[in-house]
Amino acid sequence: MPNPNISMSASAAKQINVIMAKQAEKQFLRVAVNGGGCSGFQYAFDFADTPNEDDLILELDGAKILIDEISQEFLKDSEIDYVQELIGAAFKIHNPHAKASCGCGTSFSF
Repeated sequence: MPNPNISMSASAAKQINVIMAKQAEKQFLRVAVNGGGCSGFQYAFDFADTPNEDDLILELDGAKILIDEISQEFLKDSEIDYVQELIGAAFKIHNPHAKASCGCGTSFSF
């Protein structure tokens, strides 16, 4: 896929580095889009030790995110962020192409 223009915030990079320091064999945070969730699609976060051939690798301040080719299309022009709010802290995707999202912020529709 041509440049999907996906970015990572400094806050996300900092939190990924904190998490990865505790993950002995894992080097990457994998972000994916899967079918399901209350709005049709949902974001998934996992750990990986190696990238796949079709993965986009985002890197900032030593933090590394992998995004598979299919998920890149759904995440085009998005920012992967880490937010701390009154109700808790979590990774959040700022996706300008999502038409609707659920209250938890992990599910969305196009």
